[in-house]
Parts: sequence; C-alpha cells; structure tokens
Amino acid sequence: MTRIYPETPAGPFDPPPAVFTDAENRQIEIQTYDDGSIEPFVTMYLAFEPADRAQGIPPTNEPRIREWLEQILIDESVNVYATYDGGVIGHATLVPDGNDAYELAIFVLRAYQQSGIGTRLIYCLLGAGQARGVERVWLSVERWNAAARALYRNVGFEPTDADGFEFEMSLRLSATQ
Repeated sequence: MTRIYPETPAGPFDPPPAVFTDAENRQIEIQTYDDGSIEPFVTMYLAFEPADRAQGIPPTNEPRIREWLEQILIDESVNVYATYDGGVIGHATLVPDGNDAYELAIFVLRAYQQSGIGTRLIYCLLGAGQARGVERVWLSVERWNAAARALYRNVGFEPTDADGFEFEMSLRLSATQ
C-alpha cells in the first residue's frame, strides 16, 4: 500500500522541554529521551491498564516490555515523555518505518488521561521530530476510538485509510524555521 500524505504541512510545533499545568492542576514536565535509563518506562508500562492497550502494545509482561522498549528507544526514533511527581506517566514515540516516514504511538497512564497531557505530548513529539528533520508521520488508531481520532485531526492529521478495523491517518511536518 502506498501511503498518502497531505500536501500542506502542519506545524510548526515546539519541541521539549515543556512544563505546564494539566486540567487536574498537576505540574507536568515533558522532555526528550536521550539515552537515559529505561527503568522509569518499564515501571510505567507495568502499571498500564490492560483495557488501555491497543493493537498489541504496549506488551503485557516485563521481559516483553523491556524488549519492546529496546526497539523503540533508539537513536533513529524520536521519543518524548511526561513526568509527574518523579515518575513517567506518558510516552510518545516516532519510529522509522523503513519508507522514509515515521509511525507515531502515544501512551498515557489511565489516571492521567483526559487532562491535556496526551495533546501536549503529541505537540512536543512533533516539535522534536521537526527539529530532527522528520517530514512524514502516520499512525493507526482503532476505529471505535473517536476521542483519539478527534485529537489527531486537531493536531493536523488527515485520514488516509478507513477501510479496516484500524483507521489510518497521516501528517506532513513543516520544515524547522
């Protein structure tokens, strides 16, 4: 399948670091992952609710979580994460797909969802991607997840394939100023 990307670029987006107060009045920090420890991510993903997993990720047990993180927390990927009270509570990644584009995935612990953290993570992730020269981004979201689809549209993603169980969307990033 040939993926279609919008002609008009989205953005610009601001890269991390970022500090903001979420809808629950919590001070949230967003940072770029730069070859640090994976342990805070392992802790977050071990606490992830089974119902919040989509398309088989994140994995469900510690060995598989570690293996998966070693595949996405690499130099070729772009990773940002949100912290609160010393712990990682959200993570977003752009993983190269081998076709000169990047797949977006985002994860926020249930207790921190619907408070604006996911939106800020995506904006910061796309800003970090722009800073690294990423031009094309795509994602797939489960068809029933109307809230996620609306969020992605608001950021600038456009639907590209709506025929299957998953809904695919893409975005073209503008060049960094």
